[in-house]
Amino acid sequence: MADQYTENGAIFKALADPNRLRVFELLSCCELCACDMLETLNITQPTLSHHMKILCGCGLVRTRKEGKCIFYSLNATTIQQFLAFFKGIIVKDCDCILGGTCTCEHCANPAKS
Repeated sequence: MADQYTENGAIFKALADPNRLRVFELLSCCELCACDMLETLNITQPTLSHHMKILCGCGLVRTRKEGKCIFYSLNATTIQQFLAFFKGIIVKDCDCILGGTCTCEHCANPAKS
């Protein structure tokens, strides 16, 4: 099993593409089938398929098949874990993630903040 940094790295790479960000934004509203996304995104079916493979591969998107249609939705569990990763990094008593004590201006002079 990959560690959280590898998994989060895959998510960063997946979201680094503007088309995949657009797909992610579309899916934030509701579950959609590929044909609906194609109408909105103005890309070809093979291109959408490529992007969906990447988004599904890193766990951001789930699929559901109904007949010939594939429906896509955001995977809330993966998104919550990804957000928790950031929450764990953002200033928790300013302990450096490498194990040292933070020496940033905020921590060195807390009265100024």
